[in-house]
Amino acid sequence: GLAVTENGGILLPVEVVTMVGKGDLIVTGQLGDVMRESAIAALSYIRTRANELHIDPSFQESTDLHIHLPENAIPKDGPSAGITIATAIVSALTRRPVRSNLAMTGEVTLLGSVLGIGGLKEKVLAAQQANISHMILPSENKKDLIEIPSKIRQRMQFTLVDTMDQVIDTALLDAPIPNGEGQEQEEQEPHQLHMDERAPFTLRDQDLRRTGVAADEQNEDAHW
Repeated sequence: GLAVTENGGILLPVEVVTMVGKGDLIVTGQLGDVMRESAIAALSYIRTRANELHIDPSFQESTDLHIHLPENAIPKDGPSAGITIATAIVSALTRRPVRSNLAMTGEVTLLGSVLGIGGLKEKVLAAQQANISHMILPSENKKDLIEIPSKIRQRMQFTLVDTMDQVIDTALLDAPIPNGEGQEQEEQEPHQLHMDERAPFTLRDQDLRRTGVAADEQNEDAHW
């Protein structure tokens, strides 16, 4: 994930762990009310799309979720981490890994729409400083890409999305096939968690660097 502070943009790692439990949602990391609500909205979206995401619809009956955003000394708030949190939860529940060298920002609604965010320029510069080459952004922010220096735009790929389904299709790889199983499965059944599968998942970028605001340029396209 990405955020903007008084010192510029920063990368915002998101960790999700699943545990045997009774459906509790734990959110930690010095988060404000808006960001906590984003986590709840992300979980509600996932529950309504459980079958399509190949997740056991009753997973909350026996599973607790803990969402944590490290760097506890930094207060965090705002809705722009919504798609990052939702992606991390889906990855933890389905065991589908997230693509490497990828960052994302965007607000998610209960129906899975992705809404625009502020501070795009600062967030792109933060990702570029951390050697991120691919970003997922709301389509509503297409107009803001003109503010990004052309040299940075040329080095990075921007995928513009309108829905969480598009985010998941772009961000997640297929689940690894256990040794000894066939190469393809005719129909993938909803995935039911077992105790030995509830391992932690981390959506974390390699560097957490702050960066200031840079110059501007022009040019725009639907997919960079």
